[in-house]
Amino acid sequence: MNCELTQSVLHGYLDGELDAARAADFERHLLSCPQCTSALEVQEKLSASIHRAGLFERAPVTLRRKIEAQYRVPVPLGVARAQTGVRPTQWLALAAALIFAFLIGGRVLSGPGRAGQAELASAIVDAHLRSLLPGHLEDVISTDQHTVKPWFDGKVDFAPPVRDFTSEGFPLQGGRLDIVRGRQVAVLVYGRRKHVVNVFVWPTTDRDTSPQSGSQRGYNWIDGSKGGMEICAVSDVNLADLDQLHKLLSQ
Repeated sequence: MNCELTQSVLHGYLDGELDAARAADFERHLLSCPQCTSALEVQEKLSASIHRAGLFERAPVTLRRKIEAQYRVPVPLGVARAQTGVRPTQWLALAAALIFAFLIGGRVLSGPGRAGQAELASAIVDAHLRSLLPGHLEDVISTDQHTVKPWFDGKVDFAPPVRDFTSEGFPLQGGRLDIVRGRQVAVLVYGRRKHVVNVFVWPTTDRDTSPQSGSQRGYNWIDGSKGGMEICAVSDVNLADLDQLHKLLSQ
């Protein structure tokens, strides 16, 4: 018997397009639906294989310069009419269309946002799994934010938002340094009902973005930027819990 959620909800869950409540409902459904569980595993493996294949390429700088140079030089009015019979306004429309196509093409060739998000999610899940090995979770062990925060001084060139949220159900446990996609990041370690939550933090020049979330290999993640800081949390707790912690850190 086919499950309708395999077609109607699964892909939205995989792509992180569901809100926290709907994602939590679908995760509860997975516990009793082997068809959806199997389909999700197949789709995650397929997505990971595509991203590992690197089936995209950046547009070369020379192409951008060539197009910019081409449309920086105005076409003489008489020549345009004599050669093509096209009115000047049509030339402008054509130039605008070509430039728009170039910009869109550049985005596609440099890799769509979703592919980049999936690559980041895979990297932080890998880092989370490494941290669960004995002796790898914390470099500084403390529930006191006034101990953890200064520990990062001189080790990273930014100030991570270290705060204790024990009263909200997320006690601070410590922090460490880690590497995500070739760059050093700060990691804040929180607890949640005997579960470990890793929060990866690094500075970004991106504008503030709404959090994106998803799941890989049985671990949930949520990522967004706020005030020049990228905040990415990962754990085996449900997405609603991760969303709550992410909002607390983004305040």
